[in-house]
Amino acid sequence: MNTTERLEKQEIGHAKRGLLFGVVSGASWGLSGVIMSIAFGMAPFTDGVSLLLAPIVGAAMHDGFAGLWVFFYNLFNGKWREYGRTIRTKPGMLVCLAACFGGPIGMSGYMLGITLAGPSYALAITAIYPAIGAVLSVIILKEKIGIRTWIGILLSITGVMIVSWVPPAAGMYPYFYAGIGLACLAAIGWGTEGVISGFGMDMVDPEVAVGIREAASFSVYLVAVLPIMFGVVGYQMIAAAFTTTSVWIIIVAALLGGGSYICWYKAINMTGASRAMALNITYALWSVFFGWLLIGTVITPNLIIGGLVITCGAILVGANPKELINLRSK
Repeated sequence: MNTTERLEKQEIGHAKRGLLFGVVSGASWGLSGVIMSIAFGMAPFTDGVSLLLAPIVGAAMHDGFAGLWVFFYNLFNGKWREYGRTIRTKPGMLVCLAACFGGPIGMSGYMLGITLAGPSYALAITAIYPAIGAVLSVIILKEKIGIRTWIGILLSITGVMIVSWVPPAAGMYPYFYAGIGLACLAAIGWGTEGVISGFGMDMVDPEVAVGIREAASFSVYLVAVLPIMFGVVGYQMIAAAFTTTSVWIIIVAALLGGGSYICWYKAINMTGASRAMALNITYALWSVFFGWLLIGTVITPNLIIGGLVITCGAILVGANPKELINLRSK
Protein backbone atom coordinates (compact mmCIF):
# COMPACT_ATOMS: atom_id res chain seq x y z
CA MET A 1 0.00 0.00 0.00
CA ASN A 2 1.52 3.33 -1.05
CA THR A 3 1.46 6.56 0.96
CA THR A 4 -1.59 7.98 -0.85
CA GLU A 5 -3.63 4.83 -0.20
CA ARG A 6 -2.62 4.80 3.48
CA LEU A 7 -3.65 8.44 3.89
CA GLU A 8 -6.96 7.81 2.17
CA LYS A 9 -7.61 4.80 4.40
CA GLN A 10 -6.81 6.88 7.50
CA GLU A 11 -9.13 9.66 6.33
CA ILE A 12 -11.99 7.22 5.70
CA GLY A 13 -11.42 5.66 9.11
CA HIS A 14 -11.50 9.13 10.65
CA ALA A 15 -14.75 9.88 8.83
CA LYS A 16 -16.29 6.60 10.01
CA ARG A 17 -15.52 7.50 13.64
CA GLY A 18 -17.17 10.83 12.92
CA LEU A 19 -20.29 8.96 11.79
CA LEU A 20 -20.34 7.20 15.16
CA PHE A 21 -20.17 10.55 16.96
CA GLY A 22 -23.05 11.75 14.78
CA VAL A 23 -25.20 8.75 15.72
CA VAL A 24 -24.37 9.25 19.42
CA SER A 25 -25.28 12.95 19.19
CA GLY A 26 -28.74 12.11 17.85
CA ALA A 27 -29.39 9.25 20.26
CA SER A 28 -28.21 11.18 23.32
CA TRP A 29 -30.37 14.23 22.52
CA GLY A 30 -33.42 12.02 22.01
CA LEU A 31 -32.74 10.23 25.30
CA SER A 32 -32.15 13.53 27.11
CA GLY A 33 -35.63 14.78 26.20
CA VAL A 34 -37.30 11.61 27.41
CA ILE A 35 -35.39 11.72 30.70
CA MET A 36 -36.41 15.36 31.21
CA SER A 37 -40.04 14.31 30.83
CA ILE A 38 -39.50 11.82 33.66
CA ALA A 39 -38.18 14.63 35.88
CA PHE A 40 -41.25 16.75 35.09
CA GLY A 41 -43.41 13.97 36.50
CA MET A 42 -41.68 14.22 39.89
CA ALA A 43 -41.77 16.70 42.76
CA PRO A 44 -41.37 19.66 42.85
CA PHE A 45 -42.29 20.03 39.16
CA THR A 46 -45.72 18.52 39.73
CA ASP A 47 -46.48 21.26 42.27
CA GLY A 48 -46.23 24.18 39.86
CA VAL A 49 -48.66 27.09 40.20
CA SER A 50 -48.86 27.37 36.40
CA LEU A 51 -48.24 25.28 33.32
CA LEU A 52 -45.27 27.48 32.44
CA LEU A 53 -43.33 27.34 35.69
CA ALA A 54 -42.02 23.77 35.80
CA PRO A 55 -40.86 23.50 32.15
CA ILE A 56 -39.06 26.85 32.21
CA VAL A 57 -37.37 26.10 35.54
CA GLY A 58 -36.42 22.70 34.11
CA ALA A 59 -35.00 24.35 30.99
CA ALA A 60 -32.91 26.71 33.14
CA MET A 61 -31.57 23.86 35.24
CA HIS A 62 -30.84 21.74 32.17
CA ASP A 63 -28.75 24.48 30.54
CA GLY A 64 -27.03 25.28 33.82
CA PHE A 65 -25.95 21.69 34.44
CA ALA A 66 -25.09 21.17 30.76
CA GLY A 67 -22.86 24.25 30.90
CA LEU A 68 -21.17 22.81 34.00
CA TRP A 69 -20.59 19.44 32.35
CA VAL A 70 -19.13 21.08 29.23
CA PHE A 71 -16.90 23.28 31.41
CA PHE A 72 -15.49 20.19 33.14
CA TYR A 73 -14.89 18.67 29.72
CA ASN A 74 -13.03 21.79 28.57
CA LEU A 75 -11.17 21.94 31.89
CA PHE A 76 -9.93 18.40 31.31
CA ASN A 77 -8.84 19.34 27.77
CA GLY A 78 -7.08 22.51 28.92
CA LYS A 79 -9.48 24.84 27.10
CA TRP A 80 -11.02 26.57 30.11
CA ARG A 81 -8.81 29.65 29.66
CA GLU A 82 -10.44 30.23 26.28
CA TYR A 83 -13.75 31.17 27.92
CA GLY A 84 -12.60 34.61 29.10
CA ARG A 85 -10.68 35.40 25.94
CA THR A 86 -13.46 34.31 23.61
CA ILE A 87 -16.31 36.08 25.33
CA ARG A 88 -14.57 39.44 24.84
CA THR A 89 -14.47 39.00 21.06
CA LYS A 90 -17.20 39.80 18.54
CA PRO A 91 -17.65 36.11 17.58
CA GLY A 92 -17.98 35.26 21.27
CA MET A 93 -20.64 37.94 21.72
CA LEU A 94 -22.52 36.54 18.73
CA VAL A 95 -22.49 33.11 20.39
CA CYS A 96 -23.99 34.72 23.51
CA LEU A 97 -26.66 36.46 21.42
CA ALA A 98 -27.45 33.19 19.66
CA ALA A 99 -27.78 31.53 23.07
CA CYS A 100 -30.65 33.90 23.92
CA PHE A 101 -32.61 32.47 21.01
CA GLY A 102 -31.52 28.89 21.55
CA GLY A 103 -31.99 28.93 25.33
CA PRO A 104 -34.81 31.12 26.72
CA ILE A 105 -36.80 30.85 23.46
CA GLY A 106 -35.72 27.51 21.98
CA MET A 107 -35.15 25.51 25.14
CA SER A 108 -38.22 26.90 26.93
CA GLY A 109 -40.46 26.07 23.98
CA TYR A 110 -38.85 22.63 23.82
CA MET A 111 -39.44 21.87 27.50
CA LEU A 112 -43.00 23.23 27.35
CA GLY A 113 -43.59 21.07 24.28
CA ILE A 114 -42.32 18.00 26.14
CA THR A 115 -44.62 18.75 29.08
CA LEU A 116 -47.76 19.52 27.07
CA ALA A 117 -47.42 17.18 24.08
CA GLY A 118 -45.01 14.46 25.21
CA PRO A 119 -41.30 14.06 24.41
CA SER A 120 -41.65 12.00 21.23
CA TYR A 121 -44.05 14.46 19.62
CA ALA A 122 -42.15 17.54 20.78
CA LEU A 123 -38.77 16.25 19.59
CA ALA A 124 -40.21 15.28 16.22
CA ILE A 125 -41.55 18.81 15.74
CA THR A 126 -38.35 20.56 16.81
CA ALA A 127 -36.45 18.60 14.17
CA ILE A 128 -37.75 21.07 11.57
CA TYR A 129 -35.27 23.69 12.85
CA PRO A 130 -32.90 23.28 9.85
CA ALA A 131 -35.80 24.13 7.53
CA ILE A 132 -36.64 27.21 9.59
CA GLY A 133 -32.98 28.21 9.61
CA ALA A 134 -32.91 27.93 5.82
CA VAL A 135 -35.99 30.15 5.47
CA LEU A 136 -34.54 32.71 7.90
CA SER A 137 -31.28 32.77 5.96
CA VAL A 138 -33.28 33.79 2.88
CA ILE A 139 -35.14 36.52 4.78
CA ILE A 140 -32.29 37.85 6.93
CA LEU A 141 -29.13 37.06 4.96
CA LYS A 142 -30.72 37.24 1.49
CA GLU A 143 -29.25 33.83 0.67
CA LYS A 144 -30.49 31.89 -2.32
CA ILE A 145 -31.48 28.27 -1.83
CA GLY A 146 -32.03 25.59 -4.43
CA ILE A 147 -34.89 23.30 -5.32
CA ARG A 148 -33.58 20.48 -3.10
CA THR A 149 -33.74 22.73 -0.05
CA TRP A 150 -37.26 23.91 -0.87
CA ILE A 151 -38.37 20.29 -1.21
CA GLY A 152 -36.82 19.61 2.20
CA ILE A 153 -38.67 22.57 3.71
CA LEU A 154 -41.99 21.38 2.27
CA LEU A 155 -41.35 17.86 3.54
CA SER A 156 -40.60 19.21 7.03
CA ILE A 157 -43.86 21.19 7.07
CA THR A 158 -45.75 18.14 5.82
CA GLY A 159 -44.17 16.02 8.55
CA VAL A 160 -45.32 18.50 11.21
CA MET A 161 -48.87 18.25 9.91
CA ILE A 162 -48.74 14.45 9.99
CA VAL A 163 -47.30 14.29 13.52
CA SER A 164 -49.86 16.72 14.94
CA TRP A 165 -52.85 15.35 13.00
CA VAL A 166 -53.88 12.84 15.67
CA PRO A 167 -53.05 13.54 19.35
CA PRO A 168 -52.02 10.71 21.71
CA ALA A 169 -54.53 8.86 23.89
CA ALA A 170 -57.42 11.04 25.04
CA GLY A 171 -56.79 12.80 28.33
CA MET A 172 -53.06 12.05 28.45
CA TYR A 173 -52.08 15.47 27.08
CA PRO A 174 -55.08 17.83 27.28
CA TYR A 175 -52.97 20.74 25.96
CA PHE A 176 -51.47 18.72 23.12
CA TYR A 177 -51.88 21.33 20.38
CA ALA A 178 -50.49 24.08 22.60
CA GLY A 179 -47.48 21.81 23.13
CA ILE A 180 -47.11 21.35 19.37
CA GLY A 181 -47.21 25.13 18.90
CA LEU A 182 -44.55 25.64 21.58
CA ALA A 183 -42.37 22.94 20.02
CA CYS A 184 -42.63 24.94 16.77
CA LEU A 185 -41.50 28.00 18.76
CA ALA A 186 -38.49 25.96 19.90
CA ALA A 187 -37.66 25.14 16.28
CA ILE A 188 -37.85 28.86 15.42
CA GLY A 189 -35.52 29.66 18.33
CA TRP A 190 -33.01 27.00 17.33
CA GLY A 191 -33.23 27.93 13.65
CA THR A 192 -32.51 31.57 14.55
CA GLU A 193 -29.68 30.47 16.83
CA GLY A 194 -28.12 28.60 13.93
CA VAL A 195 -28.26 31.63 11.63
CA ILE A 196 -26.69 33.94 14.23
CA SER A 197 -24.11 31.50 15.59
CA GLY A 198 -22.98 30.75 12.05
CA PHE A 199 -21.14 34.08 12.13
CA GLY A 200 -19.37 33.25 15.38
CA MET A 201 -18.76 29.53 15.31
CA ASP A 202 -16.23 29.70 12.48
CA MET A 203 -13.96 31.87 14.64
CA VAL A 204 -14.47 30.11 18.00
CA ASP A 205 -13.41 26.68 19.20
CA PRO A 206 -16.68 24.69 18.91
CA GLU A 207 -16.38 23.03 22.32
CA VAL A 208 -15.69 26.37 23.99
CA ALA A 209 -18.60 27.87 22.04
CA VAL A 210 -20.93 25.17 23.40
CA GLY A 211 -19.78 25.91 26.94
CA ILE A 212 -20.31 29.66 26.48
CA ARG A 213 -23.68 29.04 24.85
CA GLU A 214 -24.95 26.97 27.78
CA ALA A 215 -23.55 29.37 30.38
CA ALA A 216 -25.02 32.42 28.62
CA SER A 217 -28.42 30.75 28.33
CA PHE A 218 -28.45 29.83 32.03
CA SER A 219 -27.42 33.36 33.01
CA VAL A 220 -30.31 34.88 31.02
CA TYR A 221 -32.73 32.49 32.69
CA LEU A 222 -31.35 33.30 36.12
CA VAL A 223 -31.20 37.10 35.95
CA ALA A 224 -34.08 37.87 33.56
CA VAL A 225 -36.52 35.11 32.60
CA LEU A 226 -37.24 33.62 36.03
CA PRO A 227 -37.55 36.87 38.05
CA ILE A 228 -39.59 38.65 35.36
CA MET A 229 -42.00 35.78 34.77
CA PHE A 230 -42.30 34.23 38.22
CA GLY A 231 -40.58 36.42 40.80
CA VAL A 232 -39.13 34.39 43.66
CA VAL A 233 -41.28 31.35 42.87
CA GLY A 234 -38.91 30.20 40.13
CA TYR A 235 -35.92 30.31 42.47
CA GLN A 236 -37.94 28.49 45.12
CA MET A 237 -38.67 25.65 42.70
CA ILE A 238 -34.97 25.35 41.84
CA ALA A 239 -34.12 25.20 45.54
CA ALA A 240 -36.86 22.63 46.13
CA ALA A 241 -35.55 20.47 43.25
CA PHE A 242 -32.22 20.13 45.05
CA THR A 243 -34.03 18.43 47.95
CA THR A 244 -35.58 15.74 45.73
CA THR A 245 -34.32 12.99 43.45
CA SER A 246 -35.54 14.94 40.41
CA VAL A 247 -32.35 17.01 40.44
CA TRP A 248 -30.32 13.86 39.70
CA ILE A 249 -32.61 13.06 36.78
CA ILE A 250 -31.99 16.56 35.37
CA ILE A 251 -28.24 16.22 35.93
CA VAL A 252 -28.25 13.02 33.84
CA ALA A 253 -30.39 14.67 31.13
CA ALA A 254 -28.01 17.66 31.07
CA LEU A 255 -25.00 15.35 30.78
CA LEU A 256 -26.63 13.74 27.75
CA GLY A 257 -27.61 17.14 26.32
CA GLY A 258 -24.14 18.65 26.71
CA GLY A 259 -22.56 15.44 25.43
CA SER A 260 -24.86 15.55 22.40
CA TYR A 261 -23.59 19.01 21.45
CA ILE A 262 -19.95 17.95 21.83
CA CYS A 263 -20.47 14.76 19.80
CA TRP A 264 -22.25 16.77 17.10
CA TYR A 265 -19.34 19.19 16.74
CA LYS A 266 -16.86 16.33 16.73
CA ALA A 267 -18.89 14.70 13.96
CA ILE A 268 -18.87 17.94 11.96
CA ASN A 269 -15.08 18.10 12.28
CA MET A 270 -14.49 14.43 11.44
CA THR A 271 -17.07 13.62 8.79
CA GLY A 272 -18.43 16.92 7.46
CA ALA A 273 -21.33 19.18 8.39
CA SER A 274 -23.88 17.57 6.06
CA ARG A 275 -23.48 14.04 7.37
CA ALA A 276 -23.22 15.26 10.97
CA MET A 277 -26.49 17.16 10.70
CA ALA A 278 -28.20 14.23 8.99
CA LEU A 279 -27.25 11.91 11.85
CA ASN A 280 -27.95 14.44 14.62
CA ILE A 281 -31.43 15.15 13.35
CA THR A 282 -32.39 11.50 13.85
CA TYR A 283 -33.09 12.44 17.47
CA ALA A 284 -36.70 12.78 16.25
CA LEU A 285 -36.74 9.00 15.75
CA TRP A 286 -34.56 8.11 18.74
CA SER A 287 -37.03 9.92 21.01
CA VAL A 288 -39.82 7.64 19.77
CA PHE A 289 -37.78 4.55 20.65
CA PHE A 290 -36.67 5.82 24.06
CA GLY A 291 -40.15 7.15 24.81
CA TRP A 292 -41.59 3.70 24.15
CA LEU A 293 -38.82 2.00 26.12
CA LEU A 294 -38.75 4.22 29.21
CA ILE A 295 -42.16 5.83 29.63
CA GLY A 296 -44.46 3.67 27.55
CA THR A 297 -45.18 6.16 24.77
CA VAL A 298 -47.68 4.65 22.37
CA ILE A 299 -46.11 4.58 18.91
CA THR A 300 -48.84 5.75 16.58
CA PRO A 301 -48.58 5.56 12.77
CA ASN A 302 -48.72 9.35 12.39
CA LEU A 303 -45.82 9.73 14.85
CA ILE A 304 -43.61 7.28 12.96
CA ILE A 305 -44.55 8.49 9.46
CA GLY A 306 -44.37 12.16 10.42
CA GLY A 307 -41.04 11.67 12.18
CA LEU A 308 -39.58 9.96 9.12
CA VAL A 309 -40.89 12.69 6.78
CA ILE A 310 -39.47 15.45 9.02
CA THR A 311 -36.11 13.66 9.21
CA CYS A 312 -35.95 13.25 5.43
CA GLY A 313 -36.91 16.88 4.95
CA ALA A 314 -34.26 18.07 7.39
CA ILE A 315 -31.62 15.97 5.65
CA LEU A 316 -32.54 17.45 2.26
CA VAL A 317 -32.31 20.96 3.70
CA GLY A 318 -28.77 20.44 4.93
CA ALA A 319 -27.23 17.90 2.61
CA ASN A 320 -27.05 16.44 -0.86
CA PRO A 321 -28.06 12.76 -0.35
CA LYS A 322 -25.38 11.63 -2.83
CA GLU A 323 -22.66 13.15 -0.65
CA LEU A 324 -23.89 11.48 2.55
CA ILE A 325 -22.78 8.02 1.47
CA ASN A 326 -19.48 9.03 -0.11
CA LEU A 327 -16.91 9.10 2.69
CA ARG A 328 -14.20 10.12 0.26
CA SER A 329 -15.63 13.64 0.12
CA LYS A 330 -16.41 15.72 3.17
